[in-house]
Amino acid sequence: MRLLNKNLVLAIASMGIFVEALDIAIVNLALPKIEADLGLSNDSGYKIQSIYILIYGSFLILGGKLSDYLGRKTIFMAGCGIFMITSLGAGLSHSLNTLILFRALQGLGAALLMPSAFSIVNYYFKEPHERGKAMGIFGSFAATGAAGGVSVGGIIANYLGWSWVFLMNVPILLVILVIAYLYLEKDTKSDSRLPDIPAAIALVLGMICLSKITEGSYLLISVIVLIVAAYYLYSRLKTQPAPLLDLKVLILSSLRKGTLLFFLLGALFTGYLLLMSFLLQQNFHFTPAEAGFLMMPFNIISILLGRFGLPALSLKFSPKQIAMGGAVAMLMGAVSLVIAVQIHLLVFLLAGGAFIAGIGMTLCYTGYTVIAMEHVPTEHLGIAASLINTAYFVGGGVGLPLISIFMPHDSGELNSRPLWLLCIVALLSIARLLYRKKSVYQK
Repeated sequence: MRLLNKNLVLAIASMGIFVEALDIAIVNLALPKIEADLGLSNDSGYKIQSIYILIYGSFLILGGKLSDYLGRKTIFMAGCGIFMITSLGAGLSHSLNTLILFRALQGLGAALLMPSAFSIVNYYFKEPHERGKAMGIFGSFAATGAAGGVSVGGIIANYLGWSWVFLMNVPILLVILVIAYLYLEKDTKSDSRLPDIPAAIALVLGMICLSKITEGSYLLISVIVLIVAAYYLYSRLKTQPAPLLDLKVLILSSLRKGTLLFFLLGALFTGYLLLMSFLLQQNFHFTPAEAGFLMMPFNIISILLGRFGLPALSLKFSPKQIAMGGAVAMLMGAVSLVIAVQIHLLVFLLAGGAFIAGIGMTLCYTGYTVIAMEHVPTEHLGIAASLINTAYFVGGGVGLPLISIFMPHDSGELNSRPLWLLCIVALLSIARLLYRKKSVYQK
């Protein structure tokens, strides 16, 4: 393949992951406007974000398996197509239920898009140095999309309307689909087995029921279905010749620890993004655009810390120490947000954002990843990476309903009760890091 074509391949894979990462965060600052337009309350609008994150995380492992079985190009184009059509549907929605439906299907599209884009980059860039450079570019697009989504969402919602938060995806993904069709090699027949679809369905049902339990709705039915789905999933994983997830991977204590830490990180950070958007607009009365500009420095701090700070810190401190520093920064940030609400001072609100989004997230994500992956065999790296990412998104999908319980039912100012939950999650993360005195890498 010619160099020009390989660069185009990298560009379309990177743009695909950029749109997917952008859409995780971009809705947050637009939520107050969506709620006002659709006549929603503070404790119901979170569902627009929660369902996307939950479905995305629940289908992520299946998306990776389907990419291996049906082919990276097929699944990448399917993911882009689903994401494009559902973005159009979400942008044209006029009711909460319709918007939730399209957000759920967007999550499915993202779960197909992300692992297939990752596979495309690894397939076309095989030489180690070339692959490392390509993955660096690919990762930077994902990081930029995730970091910039919050700010961009507020600016778009303020000047163009909340619908364009979704509609902007359509022309971008249409271009990606055309280029992918023209330049990606046709998929060859795979030797991989068909993924265990019943196990994947059981996983999704279990995760949805878990979120319903945290909402407090349909409690008895949700508990029963969760227990049945968990038992069925475990049975399938034990008995199938090609299970959805190899149980041998879960034997590693470092991976189990990392998975729990990522679950807590997902609950804390997605909760922070949701609450910060309301605090800036409803408690401190900034417009969505002003709120977006105020959150930009946090993204810059994160980028600078990741680019220049982490390489130096990794030479002086262990992964556990870096993770602990991130967890402590998360706690300090959550406490700062509580103080900001109590005494209504903007400086504490901005300090909370700097600690959580600027410092804590960067240190936690890096430290937790090393902790989780340290003892994973090479042949299981892919599924382990999918597992910790699934834990992160499921944590967000479960955490948002729990936080919503403590949010006011009207569209007025938020109190500090949901913010105390962020403090509790940060404390749980610190406790998990300190749980054993033995090395975190012990199997």
